Amino acid sequence: MSDFSRRDLLRNVALSATLGLTLDAQQAEHVHQMAAEEKQTTGGVYKPKVFNSHEWATLRRLCDLIFPADEHSKGALDAGAPEFIDLLASHNDEISALYTGGIMWLDHAIERHHGVAFVDAKPEQQTALLDIIAYRKNSTPETEAGIRFFEWARKMTADAYYTSKVGIADLGYMGNKGMAKFQVPEAAVQYALKRSGL
Repeated sequence: MSDFSRRDLLRNVALSATLGLTLDAQQAEHVHQMAAEEKQTTGGVYKPKVFNSHEWATLRRLCDLIFPADEHSKGALDAGAPEFIDLLASHNDEISALYTGGIMWLDHAIERHHGVAFVDAKPEQQTALLDIIAYRKNSTPETEAGIRFFEWARKMTADAYYTSKVGIADLGYMGNKGMAKFQVPEAAVQYALKRSGL
């Protein structure tokens, strides 16, 4: 893929995200591949294109809080969500401004109560703030910008996660494969019977 077509691809995917359109899986896969190639050329460490070191650390922490790794599956950091967001932001000024402004909002909101930047706050302080801005019902003039930002951050982190190899594996997607026999899981059968009244 030439540099020009890569640039066009990133612009198109970023524009789709900005317009709230569903990301094309094939285009998203290309963004993940570009991030992987970037890591290979820099010794395995991704160098952000848009974010300074503080913003990058904050974005990484935010993505990790949105999709943390657990005993069953890997998280947003393993899926490359921060890299995915940075690549798209590097080709769309609106996304870039949304994230840099949102990170500033997070820092300001937590500094007012705890005197530290978001990334330096205790985990329980971080999640307490996110619990407030996670719901529209908590909207006030003070929280509105944070709520709008967090909606975007969750959506783009989810897009990045579920279009990555890690997210696809977490879903258990096997691809377009033939099966000799399909069996409905017993739990699904019992649930359907219970709901049907039979």
